[in-house]
Amino acid sequence: MTSSIPAVDTRPAQGRGLQAVLLDMDGTLVDTEDIWWAAEVEVFAALGHVLAAEDRAIVVGGPMTRSLGHLMAVTGTDATLLELSAAINARFVQLIARGVPLMPGARRLLTELAAYQVPTALVSASHRHIIDSVLHSLGAENFAFTLAGDEIARTKPFPDPYLLAAARLGADPARCVVVEDTPTGVAAAEAAGCHVVAVPSIAPIEAAPGRTVVSSLEQLSVPFLRSLNASVH
Repeated sequence: MTSSIPAVDTRPAQGRGLQAVLLDMDGTLVDTEDIWWAAEVEVFAALGHVLAAEDRAIVVGGPMTRSLGHLMAVTGTDATLLELSAAINARFVQLIARGVPLMPGARRLLTELAAYQVPTALVSASHRHIIDSVLHSLGAENFAFTLAGDEIARTKPFPDPYLLAAARLGADPARCVVVEDTPTGVAAAEAAGCHVVAVPSIAPIEAAPGRTVVSSLEQLSVPFLRSLNASVH
């Protein structure tokens, strides 16, 4: 599959309220957080290191440079960041070769967003080849475009991915709703000025101003997402 940053119509989204929905991938739309952790555990085990369960909440949702930086520090491994990244990505691809399970409510939400013609983009810290693999299960047709972590200089927790995605859709970030599952992703979206719907996966996330916390995508609908931006003028 080719790069995910095509020439998208960048005319400003029309109307007040909700202009776009920006969706995270791992742990939000697809149930891959366990798979990522399994790949990390296996690679480090092959090097003679046992990862502690408490490390999982620290590395979840972050870019691989940050996650591996932590795991390298706590294990004292001699392997380099590039070696570990390549090995973990390769193992992850092997593990998802037969497809990935979608989170409850993900398929219905994507179908509803399309039916309502809500501009929608996938914004992930995962690398391009990972996203392309997962899109076989998610359906590339559900997104105006997808943005990968290795296609931008600063990925989550920086606001850059969500600012870029909003700009490509011609939307005001304040009129975008972001759906995320980790504190890292929530931080990125909030720094971009978006309203956030958090669906916590591994690490807990508390409700806060401009942030709505739900337990499942099954609780989301287009009318509900529109109501979150109803007060924006």
